Amino acid sequence: MSGHIRQLVLPLALLFAPMACASPADPSQPPPAAHGATETFALTDAERARTLPVRIVLPETTAPAPVVIYSHGLGGNLDVAGYLVDYWARSGYVVVVIQHPGSDDSVWEGKGPGAAMKALKQAANAENYVARLEDVHFVLDQLERLNRDDPRFAGRMDLSHIGMSGHSFGARTTEGVSGQSLPHAGTRFTDPRIDAAIMFSPSVSKTSDPEEQFAEVSIPWMLMTGTEDIAPVGGETLEDRLAVYPALPPGGKYELVLYGAQHSAFTDRKLRPGQPQRNPAHHPDIEVLSTAFWDAYLKGDADTKAWLDGPGPKSILDPKDEWERK
Repeated sequence: MSGHIRQLVLPLALLFAPMACASPADPSQPPPAAHGATETFALTDAERARTLPVRIVLPETTAPAPVVIYSHGLGGNLDVAGYLVDYWARSGYVVVVIQHPGSDDSVWEGKGPGAAMKALKQAANAENYVARLEDVHFVLDQLERLNRDDPRFAGRMDLSHIGMSGHSFGARTTEGVSGQSLPHAGTRFTDPRIDAAIMFSPSVSKTSDPEEQFAEVSIPWMLMTGTEDIAPVGGETLEDRLAVYPALPPGGKYELVLYGAQHSAFTDRKLRPGQPQRNPAHHPDIEVLSTAFWDAYLKGDADTKAWLDGPGPKSILDPKDEWERK
């Protein structure tokens, strides 16, 4: 190689060296400290004579942002996963929390422990389940209207990228609108507007084979549970929760089992007397991995997807936690 050509090649090598040495994606870094406005209001479905409290938390950016919907568990409300809603909004998502009448905190408020438990068991029924599935469809319809007409939200939502999530009864709700085949109903509740889903404390229906239920799931799913994740109402066991992942078709499917995590680990609801304190490491792990999933599948972030599919998750988890993907 002549000296003249060598002089040209060396500066080019130096120019591209920083790109070759760039740091890989690190989703464990915290998001910005603040999010945008929070709006809490009600949406009325006149056709069903049903009014839903909702909360929409905006990111700081005014550019259209992907949307994540959250569905609470049995007896919950708009506040039960505030830590997670806050983190997702700070990470650049419009977060929409739905409160489901008939299976929310109105079921147990003002009742003694025995009466409250009886009321919760009665509320965990098929009618409320179907109402929840229809709530999600209705809210998605309303988001299109709000994004078009409401000055608080106009143009702020990227409705071509929507994630669905929920805990416990909300996880079952999420499964039902995100691809699960329901007994005697096929997949008629699946909403094609949903692009990815996260279930906290998922479970299988006991009325049909798990592989039958989940064979038609065609979008990315992330499942999170814990080794002590047993529901106080409904009778779901850890085996019921762990039966979902093996039944899912491969491709964009993930499962996290947090060691020692109880059913309450995925919320920030006040603990009942006698309940063990939450492991302080669990919420940060839940925040980071769920947001990495959204970034990979709603924002199309290839670097974060590579982190999620590589050794990244295990680098932040406790060695006793279990992480799988397929």
